[in-house]
Amino acid sequence: MTRVVAQGTFDLLHPGHVHYLTDAATYGDELHAIVARPSNVTHKPKPILDARQRRDMIAALDAVDEAHLGDPEDVFVPIERIDPDVIVLGFDQHHDEATIEAALADRGLDCRVERASGRDPRYDAELLSTGDIVDRVLSRRG
Repeated sequence: MTRVVAQGTFDLLHPGHVHYLTDAATYGDELHAIVARPSNVTHKPKPILDARQRRDMIAALDAVDEAHLGDPEDVFVPIERIDPDVIVLGFDQHHDEATIEAALADRGLDCRVERASGRDPRYDAELLSTGDIVDRVLSRRG
């Protein structure tokens, strides 16, 4: 059985998240999604929704076999516990594959790193970014 991990903030669930997780699931037999804790989100604004709520939303998706909360201090703790064969990064995530592979090797984890495909909007009004959703809410209601 090939175990796959996908990870992200998954704030304000949108079609881009669904595409990422559906694509990640094609890399193996079992998909584990790790939902970032606010303390680990340093590259963009902190999530709007509570980590448990984001985890519960991700767990409800058919593509996801198990959804986990990330460790508040060390993002590799749940990866060590899950022991995946593949980690699939989102197509636009800021992570560098080589850096992650080196960190995995340093921890004795034999795991390859892949990058998910992107997804274009299917119609003009479709939003595939949490930031774009927030901007639209602010422009219409702010």
